[in-house]
Amino acid sequence: MIRPLADVLRPETIDEVVGQEHIIGENKLLTNIIKNGDIPNMVFYGPSGTGKTTVANICAKVTNKKLYKLNATNASTKDIKDIAARLDTFETSNGVLLYLDEIQNFNKKQQQSLLEYIENGKITLIASTTENPYFYVYNAILSRCTVVEFKPVGQDDVKIALERAAGKIGEVYEGRDISFEPEAILHLAAASYGDVRKALTSMDMCVKSKISSLDSRIIITQDDAIAVTQKSAFSFDKDADNHYDCLSAFQKSIRGSDPDAAIHYLARLVEGGDLISICRRLMVIACEDIGLAYPTAVTVTKSCVDCALQLGFPEARIPLAEAVIFLACLPKSNAAICAIDDALADIKSGNAGEIPAHLKDGHYSGAQKMGRAIGYKYPHEYPNYYVKQQYLPDNLINKKYYVPRLNSTEEKFKLYLEKLK
Repeated sequence: MIRPLADVLRPETIDEVVGQEHIIGENKLLTNIIKNGDIPNMVFYGPSGTGKTTVANICAKVTNKKLYKLNATNASTKDIKDIAARLDTFETSNGVLLYLDEIQNFNKKQQQSLLEYIENGKITLIASTTENPYFYVYNAILSRCTVVEFKPVGQDDVKIALERAAGKIGEVYEGRDISFEPEAILHLAAASYGDVRKALTSMDMCVKSKISSLDSRIIITQDDAIAVTQKSAFSFDKDADNHYDCLSAFQKSIRGSDPDAAIHYLARLVEGGDLISICRRLMVIACEDIGLAYPTAVTVTKSCVDCALQLGFPEARIPLAEAVIFLACLPKSNAAICAIDDALADIKSGNAGEIPAHLKDGHYSGAQKMGRAIGYKYPHEYPNYYVKQQYLPDNLINKKYYVPRLNSTEEKFKLYLEKLK
């Protein structure tokens, strides 16, 4: 049975690992740790196929500790206890290095079962996760570990890994003469979206799709590469960290009046098929970021959102793009959200005060005896439909929640209010 190409060609030294220049290289964190051979407790965090397992294996090789590997998807507390039972034996006299993959799948109790052993140093833990560890890893574990983030591998670095693999793949297939056109390598690198394992798996599939016992020479073309990567490898999980990062970048790009970046992040969300999140976020942006600078923005956006929801994908991308470009190019104001959040802060802190008596309900028997609604002035009975009277509670009488922003609409609001008062 032929092992997966990504496993066969897995780097054995830190110098062979592609990408991750922020943590691997001369005087970089992981390179220095591995060269020193004193491996601390670490949590490797990042997308699939970025080198987490590979670096963990390299770390294990430079220690004299006994290596155990567990995957939290199918492991249990019993597996941890079995490893603990072997501590202080001849086999583990130098300690244990435990590589725990997908640690986010361990519940709190299971993660706690490790604490005693990583605390006394008998177990060195290297855990990996594709999810944000600050959301999924128990705090007591995090406080004893260094979190190391792995990032998607750049296309040029994926290309280097593929070219290296292309030179060795013939050995994997019993010495066959196998070559790849440069265009095929480029396509596989681009279609991997930073996932080296995905790129190598696609390369392997290219060979498997053409190999036969009669072929003495196999040439993988760009068309072959396209055939095995018809479905985008773009990473998008509606419950994962990258989903919220994408939504955050989407809103911040619109807020920053950058229609090109906004459309880019919209495309990511569209590719992920997440129509509901896009529509919800657009409505939020229309109110939070454009707000009173262009009050009808919410009406236009709602029309685009309704249209998108009725159409569904793929046509929904059109009204969504219209709304995104529209919002990105409008003047911005956060006056409304700042006003309501400021008012809520007062309410939550107990700084509310008594409603003025003349504003209280007076439509019931006995209201006047209680002093309700007495002295209230009805603005519609006065010139310009305005009359000066107290509306805020006594303790907030001079409080300003709404501060007009510098845009044509709110400047008109400001001038109107100043003229009245």
